[in-house]
Amino acid sequence: MSSKFQDLKDIAVQVRKDIISMTTAAGSGHPGGSLSAVEILTALYFEKMNIDPKKPDWEGRDKFILSKGHAAPVLYSVLARRGFFTPDKLINLRKMGAMLQGHPDMKGTPGVEMSTGSLGQGFSASVGMALASKLDNRKNRIYVLLGDGEINEGIVWEAAMAAAHYKLDNLTAFLDYNGLQIDGPNEEVMNIKPVDEKWRSFGWNVLEIDGHDFEAIFNAINKAEETKEKPTIIIAKTVKGKGVSFMENQVGWHGTAPTEEEMEQALKELGGEL
Repeated sequence: MSSKFQDLKDIAVQVRKDIISMTTAAGSGHPGGSLSAVEILTALYFEKMNIDPKKPDWEGRDKFILSKGHAAPVLYSVLARRGFFTPDKLINLRKMGAMLQGHPDMKGTPGVEMSTGSLGQGFSASVGMALASKLDNRKNRIYVLLGDGEINEGIVWEAAMAAAHYKLDNLTAFLDYNGLQIDGPNEEVMNIKPVDEKWRSFGWNVLEIDGHDFEAIFNAINKAEETKEKPTIIIAKTVKGKGVSFMENQVGWHGTAPTEEEMEQALKELGGEL
């Protein structure tokens, strides 16, 4: 294993520990879908994206939008570990008056590009950002993360159609395809299959990967960069609750915070306390 991948794996472990500790301290939040997206955000923020934490409003930066805004803990951890703000603020997740609210707030949190939470809204905003960059002849790239339950929303498909129409090849979407949403398995709540064929029919370049494999993530991002006149979606097969044995593939952990005892068990599995 290359030192780069090992470093990223170490960061991913820290991010998972942050997610567990934050949601336990808050007594609420969404650990399951935060844990499933860790490798994707770690790869983007610590290796791929052209950003400067000291200049979060730099016009030439790449942008990431967390469209599945309930997974805010993973975004907050990555932003803190990347240097947008200090990690000691993470423990104040969802506290009244604190900077880190239950869903991302672009006006209150350095590094957050778009306030999200209403499903599909962030994805639509990412299409607008990509179009604006095209019109301004900027070379920056726009990345967005969707939940698989989120694509039940009609607004997603309106935006997907627009992105293909305007040939937004500077837009790369990730689908966190963990198979579960708040009310149960996707197939039972609202069947989204065939996912790949749907996106192709809307004019997108479609790639499918293991969403926990850093090498696969980077290869897919590189292919997206090489694709011209089409936006790309990377369908990332993931595990809800990844990294914590009693949370993995359990729909109940979509929006339930761990107890102190469960936190201790999770941190022990991940490699100890903070």
